[in-house]
Amino acid sequence: MLITVVTIFPEMFPGALAFSLPGKALGKLWDLQIVNIRDFAKDRHNTVDDTPYGGGAGMVMKADVVDAALTHALSIYDGAPGKPEIIFMTPRGTVFSDDVAREISGNKNGMIILCGRYEGVDQRVVDYWKEQHGMREISIGDYVLFGGELPAMVVIDACLRFVPGIMGNATSTEDESFTAGLLEYPQYTKPAIWRERAVPDVLLSGNHGEISSWRVAQSQEITRQNRPDLWEQYVEQ
Repeated sequence: MLITVVTIFPEMFPGALAFSLPGKALGKLWDLQIVNIRDFAKDRHNTVDDTPYGGGAGMVMKADVVDAALTHALSIYDGAPGKPEIIFMTPRGTVFSDDVAREISGNKNGMIILCGRYEGVDQRVVDYWKEQHGMREISIGDYVLFGGELPAMVVIDACLRFVPGIMGNATSTEDESFTAGLLEYPQYTKPAIWRERAVPDVLLSGNHGEISSWRVAQSQEITRQNRPDLWEQYVEQ
Protein backbone atom coordinates (compact mmCIF):
# COMPACT_ATOMS: atom_id res chain seq x y z
CA MET A 1 0.00 0.00 0.00
CA LEU A 2 1.32 3.44 -0.97
CA ILE A 3 0.36 6.24 1.40
CA THR A 4 1.07 9.87 0.53
CA VAL A 5 0.84 12.65 3.10
CA VAL A 6 0.44 16.26 1.95
CA THR A 7 1.71 18.63 4.65
CA ILE A 8 3.73 21.75 5.43
CA PHE A 9 5.71 19.77 8.02
CA PRO A 10 7.28 16.84 6.16
CA GLU A 11 9.81 16.34 8.95
CA MET A 12 7.01 15.04 11.21
CA PHE A 13 6.85 11.80 9.21
CA PRO A 14 7.13 8.87 9.58
CA GLY A 15 7.24 9.80 13.27
CA ALA A 16 5.51 7.16 15.39
CA LEU A 17 4.87 5.11 12.25
CA ALA A 18 8.57 4.18 12.13
CA PHE A 19 8.21 2.01 15.23
CA SER A 20 6.82 -1.43 16.12
CA LEU A 21 4.96 -3.40 13.44
CA PRO A 22 4.28 -0.43 11.10
CA GLY A 23 7.97 0.45 11.19
CA LYS A 24 9.07 -3.11 10.47
CA ALA A 25 6.69 -3.29 7.49
CA LEU A 26 7.60 0.16 6.11
CA GLY A 27 9.27 -0.27 2.74
CA LYS A 28 8.05 -3.87 2.50
CA LEU A 29 4.27 -4.06 2.91
CA TRP A 30 3.59 -0.33 2.71
CA ASP A 31 5.41 2.77 1.49
CA LEU A 32 5.23 6.39 2.57
CA GLN A 33 5.59 9.42 0.32
CA ILE A 34 5.59 13.00 1.62
CA VAL A 35 4.53 16.01 -0.44
CA ASN A 36 5.61 19.35 0.99
CA ILE A 37 2.90 21.92 0.30
CA ARG A 38 5.47 24.74 0.47
CA ASP A 39 7.14 23.36 -2.65
CA PHE A 40 4.10 24.57 -4.61
CA ALA A 41 4.00 28.12 -3.28
CA LYS A 42 4.28 30.83 -5.93
CA ASP A 43 6.52 33.37 -4.23
CA ARG A 44 10.06 33.48 -2.89
CA HIS A 45 8.77 33.30 0.69
CA ASN A 46 7.01 29.99 0.04
CA THR A 47 3.71 31.45 1.25
CA VAL A 48 0.99 28.85 1.74
CA ASP A 49 -1.60 30.95 3.62
CA ASP A 50 -3.27 34.35 3.66
CA THR A 51 -5.77 36.39 5.67
CA PRO A 52 -9.42 35.27 5.47
CA TYR A 53 -11.94 37.17 3.38
CA GLY A 54 -14.51 38.73 5.67
CA GLY A 55 -12.00 39.18 8.46
CA GLY A 56 -11.35 37.06 11.49
CA ALA A 57 -8.47 35.60 13.43
CA GLY A 58 -5.79 33.40 11.95
CA MET A 59 -4.79 32.50 8.41
CA VAL A 60 -6.27 30.25 5.73
CA MET A 61 -4.34 27.88 3.47
CA LYS A 62 -4.44 29.06 -0.15
CA ALA A 63 -6.59 27.13 -2.65
CA ASP A 64 -4.14 27.36 -5.55
CA VAL A 65 -1.18 26.12 -3.52
CA VAL A 66 -3.06 23.24 -1.88
CA ASP A 67 -4.56 22.24 -5.23
CA ALA A 68 -1.12 22.09 -6.86
CA ALA A 69 0.21 19.94 -4.02
CA LEU A 70 -2.74 17.54 -4.21
CA THR A 71 -2.47 17.34 -8.00
CA HIS A 72 1.17 16.36 -7.67
CA ALA A 73 0.32 13.78 -5.00
CA LEU A 74 -2.32 12.23 -7.23
CA SER A 75 0.14 12.05 -10.15
CA ILE A 76 2.28 9.69 -8.06
CA TYR A 77 -0.48 7.09 -8.58
CA ASP A 78 -0.51 7.36 -12.38
CA GLY A 79 -0.68 3.87 -13.83
CA ALA A 80 -2.58 2.41 -10.89
CA PRO A 81 -5.76 0.49 -11.83
CA GLY A 82 -7.91 2.89 -9.82
CA LYS A 83 -7.86 6.00 -7.69
CA PRO A 84 -6.43 6.10 -4.18
CA GLU A 85 -8.55 7.19 -1.25
CA ILE A 86 -8.16 10.96 -0.82
CA ILE A 87 -8.69 12.20 2.73
CA PHE A 88 -8.74 15.64 4.30
CA MET A 89 -8.17 15.64 8.07
CA THR A 90 -10.55 18.19 9.59
CA PRO A 91 -12.63 18.52 12.78
CA ARG A 92 -15.65 19.01 10.51
CA GLY A 93 -15.32 15.56 8.98
CA THR A 94 -17.03 12.26 9.57
CA VAL A 95 -15.77 10.72 12.81
CA PHE A 96 -13.17 8.05 12.14
CA SER A 97 -14.02 4.50 13.20
CA ASP A 98 -12.81 0.93 12.91
CA ASP A 99 -15.27 0.36 10.05
CA VAL A 100 -13.92 3.37 8.16
CA ALA A 101 -10.34 2.15 8.68
CA ARG A 102 -11.25 -1.28 7.30
CA GLU A 103 -12.97 0.33 4.30
CA ILE A 104 -10.06 2.64 3.48
CA SER A 105 -7.47 -0.11 3.83
CA GLY A 106 -9.45 -2.18 1.35
CA ASN A 107 -8.50 0.22 -1.45
CA LYS A 108 -5.47 -1.47 -2.98
CA ASN A 109 -4.54 1.79 -4.71
CA GLY A 110 -3.53 3.33 -1.37
CA MET A 111 -4.40 6.74 0.02
CA ILE A 112 -3.54 10.43 0.00
CA ILE A 113 -4.00 12.43 3.21
CA LEU A 114 -4.14 16.21 3.25
CA CYS A 115 -3.11 17.79 6.57
CA GLY A 116 -4.58 21.21 7.20
CA ARG A 117 -3.07 23.93 9.41
CA TYR A 118 -3.93 27.40 10.69
CA GLU A 119 -7.67 28.21 10.50
CA GLY A 120 -8.19 25.65 7.76
CA VAL A 121 -8.13 25.32 3.99
CA ASP A 122 -9.88 27.56 1.46
CA GLN A 123 -13.31 25.95 1.01
CA ARG A 124 -13.10 26.16 -2.77
CA VAL A 125 -10.28 23.62 -3.03
CA VAL A 126 -12.06 21.35 -0.55
CA ASP A 127 -15.27 21.48 -2.61
CA TYR A 128 -13.40 20.94 -5.89
CA TRP A 129 -11.54 17.85 -4.67
CA LYS A 130 -14.69 16.41 -3.14
CA GLU A 131 -16.63 16.91 -6.38
CA GLN A 132 -13.92 15.91 -8.86
CA HIS A 133 -11.94 13.28 -6.95
CA GLY A 134 -14.21 11.99 -4.20
CA MET A 135 -12.11 13.41 -1.36
CA ARG A 136 -13.63 12.62 2.02
CA GLU A 137 -13.38 14.71 5.18
CA ILE A 138 -12.45 12.75 8.30
CA SER A 139 -12.14 13.73 11.97
CA ILE A 140 -10.57 11.64 14.73
CA GLY A 141 -12.77 13.18 17.42
CA ASP A 142 -14.68 16.16 18.73
CA TYR A 143 -11.72 18.34 19.57
CA VAL A 144 -9.30 20.62 17.72
CA LEU A 145 -5.55 20.11 17.28
CA PHE A 146 -2.94 22.45 15.83
CA GLY A 147 -2.92 20.55 12.54
CA GLY A 148 -3.79 17.39 10.68
CA GLU A 149 -0.46 15.58 10.98
CA LEU A 150 -1.16 13.70 14.22
CA PRO A 151 -4.68 12.72 13.06
CA ALA A 152 -3.13 11.50 9.79
CA MET A 153 -0.81 9.23 11.76
CA VAL A 154 -3.79 7.88 13.70
CA VAL A 155 -5.65 7.08 10.48
CA ILE A 156 -2.60 5.45 8.90
CA ASP A 157 -1.85 3.38 12.00
CA ALA A 158 -5.43 2.13 12.22
CA CYS A 159 -5.60 1.31 8.49
CA LEU A 160 -2.28 -0.55 8.47
CA ARG A 161 -3.70 -3.07 10.94
CA PHE A 162 -5.89 -4.37 8.11
CA VAL A 163 -3.12 -4.65 5.52
CA PRO A 164 -2.37 -8.36 5.07
CA GLY A 165 0.94 -9.42 6.58
CA ILE A 166 1.55 -6.46 8.90
CA MET A 167 -0.12 -8.02 11.92
CA GLY A 168 1.80 -11.08 13.09
CA ASN A 169 -1.41 -13.01 13.79
CA ALA A 170 -4.07 -12.71 11.10
CA THR A 171 -6.82 -13.19 13.71
CA SER A 172 -5.54 -10.39 15.98
CA THR A 173 -7.90 -7.81 14.51
CA GLU A 174 -10.93 -10.06 14.92
CA ASP A 175 -11.16 -9.97 18.72
CA GLU A 176 -10.31 -6.32 19.36
CA SER A 177 -12.47 -3.42 20.42
CA PHE A 178 -15.20 -2.31 17.97
CA THR A 179 -14.85 -5.38 15.71
CA ALA A 180 -18.17 -6.86 16.90
CA GLY A 181 -19.59 -3.55 18.08
CA LEU A 182 -18.23 -4.09 21.59
CA LEU A 183 -15.17 -3.00 23.55
CA GLU A 184 -12.49 -5.64 24.08
CA TYR A 185 -12.54 -7.95 27.11
CA PRO A 186 -9.77 -7.71 29.78
CA GLN A 187 -6.41 -9.35 29.10
CA TYR A 188 -4.07 -11.05 31.59
CA THR A 189 -0.62 -12.66 31.55
CA LYS A 190 1.92 -14.09 34.00
CA PRO A 191 2.31 -14.00 36.95
CA ALA A 192 -1.00 -15.62 37.94
CA ILE A 193 -1.05 -13.58 41.16
CA TRP A 194 0.15 -9.97 41.38
CA ARG A 195 -0.28 -7.73 44.43
CA GLU A 196 -2.68 -10.36 45.81
CA ARG A 197 -4.82 -10.05 42.67
CA ALA A 198 -5.43 -13.34 40.86
CA VAL A 199 -6.14 -14.00 37.22
CA PRO A 200 -9.81 -15.08 36.83
CA ASP A 201 -10.10 -18.84 37.34
CA VAL A 202 -11.94 -19.35 34.08
CA LEU A 203 -8.85 -18.28 32.10
CA LEU A 204 -6.82 -20.99 33.81
CA SER A 205 -9.44 -23.69 33.32
CA GLY A 206 -8.52 -24.75 29.79
CA ASN A 207 -12.23 -24.83 28.93
CA HIS A 208 -12.33 -22.82 25.72
CA GLY A 209 -16.11 -22.71 25.61
CA GLU A 210 -16.33 -21.18 29.08
CA ILE A 211 -13.47 -18.80 28.28
CA SER A 212 -15.25 -17.61 25.15
CA SER A 213 -18.51 -17.06 27.04
CA TRP A 214 -16.69 -15.18 29.81
CA ARG A 215 -14.97 -12.91 27.29
CA VAL A 216 -18.25 -12.06 25.56
CA ALA A 217 -19.90 -11.28 28.90
CA GLN A 218 -16.96 -9.10 29.92
CA SER A 219 -17.04 -7.21 26.61
CA GLN A 220 -20.74 -6.60 27.01
CA GLU A 221 -20.42 -5.31 30.56
CA ILE A 222 -17.45 -3.06 29.80
CA THR A 223 -19.25 -1.60 26.79
CA ARG A 224 -22.44 -1.05 28.79
CA GLN A 225 -20.54 0.81 31.52
CA ASN A 226 -17.98 2.76 29.48
CA ARG A 227 -19.72 3.41 26.16
CA PRO A 228 -23.52 3.48 26.53
CA ASP A 229 -23.73 4.86 22.99
CA LEU A 230 -22.07 1.73 21.57
CA TRP A 231 -24.10 -0.49 23.88
CA GLU A 232 -27.35 0.99 22.61
CA GLN A 233 -26.31 0.32 19.02
CA TYR A 234 -25.27 -3.24 19.94
CA VAL A 235 -28.55 -4.21 21.61
CA GLU A 236 -30.52 -2.79 18.69
CA GLN A 237 -28.74 -5.02 16.15
